[in-house]
Amino acid sequence: MNRTRVCLTAAIALFAHEAAAEMNFNRIASFATPLNMAEGEDKARETSAEIISATEDGMTLVYTDSPLGVVGRIDITDPKAPKPLGNVDMTGEPTSVVVAGQTALIGVNTSESYTQPSGKLVTMDVASGEIISECDLGGQPDSIAKSADNSFVTLAIENERDEDLGDGRVGQEPAGFMVKLPLENNAAVCDGLQKIDVTGLTEIAPNDPEPEFADVNGLGEIAVTLQENNAIVIIGADGSVVNSFSAGAVDLTEIDATDERGALIFTEEQMGRLREPDGLGWIDDDHFIIANEGDMDGGARGVTVFHKDGTVVWESGNTMEHAVIHTGHYPDKRSDSKGAEPEGMEVATFGDTTYAFVLIERASLAAVYDVTDPANPVLKQMLPSGISPEGAVAIPERGILATANEADLIEDGGARAHVTIFEYQDAPAAYPTLTSAGADELIGWGALSGMTYADGKVYAVNDSFYGYQPTIFQIDATQTPAKIEKAIRVTRAGQPAQKLDMEGITSDGNGGFWIASEGRTDRVIPHALYHVNAAGEIEDEIGLPAELMAVEKRFGFEGLTLIGDTLWMAVQREWNDDPKNMAKLVSYNLETEEWGAVHYPKEAAETGWVGLSEITLHGDAVYLIERDNQIGADAKIKQVTRVAVADLQPAPLGGELPVVTKEIVHDLIPDLQAPAGYVVDKVEGLTFDGEGNMLVVTDNDGVDDSSGETFFLNLGPVKALN
Repeated sequence: MNRTRVCLTAAIALFAHEAAAEMNFNRIASFATPLNMAEGEDKARETSAEIISATEDGMTLVYTDSPLGVVGRIDITDPKAPKPLGNVDMTGEPTSVVVAGQTALIGVNTSESYTQPSGKLVTMDVASGEIISECDLGGQPDSIAKSADNSFVTLAIENERDEDLGDGRVGQEPAGFMVKLPLENNAAVCDGLQKIDVTGLTEIAPNDPEPEFADVNGLGEIAVTLQENNAIVIIGADGSVVNSFSAGAVDLTEIDATDERGALIFTEEQMGRLREPDGLGWIDDDHFIIANEGDMDGGARGVTVFHKDGTVVWESGNTMEHAVIHTGHYPDKRSDSKGAEPEGMEVATFGDTTYAFVLIERASLAAVYDVTDPANPVLKQMLPSGISPEGAVAIPERGILATANEADLIEDGGARAHVTIFEYQDAPAAYPTLTSAGADELIGWGALSGMTYADGKVYAVNDSFYGYQPTIFQIDATQTPAKIEKAIRVTRAGQPAQKLDMEGITSDGNGGFWIASEGRTDRVIPHALYHVNAAGEIEDEIGLPAELMAVEKRFGFEGLTLIGDTLWMAVQREWNDDPKNMAKLVSYNLETEEWGAVHYPKEAAETGWVGLSEITLHGDAVYLIERDNQIGADAKIKQVTRVAVADLQPAPLGGELPVVTKEIVHDLIPDLQAPAGYVVDKVEGLTFDGEGNMLVVTDNDGVDDSSGETFFLNLGPVKALN
């Protein structure tokens, strides 16, 4: 959540990739927060990037890092190559920051308990990190905002509730309030602090307001959300409350509202869903936009424009979440709660055009709205922010937008927290690379694994993350971005097929498909091959022979292809009878029902493991994805290899297997670095189109502990086998 109002040009079309140039935001860099830790510090500790601001010259970013209790600074003199400037200890928990000139004003929580909240406003010189002054705020601060002329700052003193007390409901004193402090030479004047009472204004818990997010308009008026109270308060330039009103409710339809875990079903509704707004930004001196995240009883999954008199001017309803769904970023595990959760907000204006950047926490996206006409906002672009975006700042003079992404997955071996930098460019939008927008139905998708090509279309399957909705997706790869046109549900007797982990697919040449399912015995998921017809109905099932099951491990088939009458499957990693760094390529002859295998020599892993993720026939060779399980800067091996078909001479199972010769065809690391985020670990699907272009897709893990980004890459033709 950013608390400032700045300007930035944007004239962007949602999913626009036309040949004619159109201005768009594209990501140019990502900065991992551990880079700001000093030499010798334990960089395995959790860090974060939450609220972010920028110096007046636009050359330095400043962000709060709550887990470390510091603010971090980043040199973006070259925004494509951000450099660490180090952290500054706040002796407390920094909750928000705004920069006036070259001076950072930081809200810091120093509370010992929920019943005895405390906090301070720290004034810091950005360049040196020197603390200039500290002001006692009398409570626990949340957001901070400043006036455009740098004459004052305002803070929301939330005095947040104990969510383990009284069922986590509001009605827990001490009450929150607002404060204003004058600035002199961009530094806070502590003895000028003005406390603004906002109790008694709401229908919900009037004695316990929890101010959340504030912004200041050009008249010096403050608008603040009371999230748990589902209300908005307008404070005049003199510090008096001039209006307050309920944020109201929204009737939501065509949403996924139940936690069925493993199926995207957008036929449900939530009527009268309280907005419970978090982020807020003034569009002009009369209108502001709110992000309806929800907390206790609400979460309207969209954004709303209000006039400051309390009139609703425009409501997004379900449309923003539908755009999230199209992009493959819908967080299914949040369906019964607040869905994608729009949270933070930044409003940026350039010339006659005004934009709102809405940070969608659980979807890890930033939605860009043209709000030039407050009564008719237009969604223009979805930006891949990083995991759990919390704050944003726009730098108009430099055409830059930066987002702060708070989630650090170090404990789970995942991506670190990042600050992400976008540039406003005369270029097509680089993201998304795959979308279901424009399909005849609302298609949710994610966790893509195997791919195949047949009759002018690409087909991809989802894996066991969507175990209650196994699906084959039909994709038109001739468009940019590639378009998911149809979802073919995989069924048994007309019902969604259970106990599948689809990791490979290949055309049977007659309109149907063969599917490889990776088994997992401890979850009663069989290792098996399935023949499905064009409608997705399973017509035949082939289990593994005893010789394979006797040496089985959980890391099974990760792709399959059809060569003549023989199916070939890639086993991801060594099973119990395999030498180290040897994985099986298993064959099954559909006519003779004979099984066999060869050994494929894998690269040795520096860290973690290396395995196979795909196998597909093209010309006189099979092409495979070989990758490690590492992410970000630790990723070393993501590559396409090939083996000549002539080298695939299977031997009987249970004995010594011949070792094939592999050729490394393409290093995927540069392709995964090119989008300027972190390198994802799961490159899962590979096929070739009718023109011989190599197509690759990544698995976004169902947006669970992931940025949700899917990369559908056209890598062009490969040179012929020697």
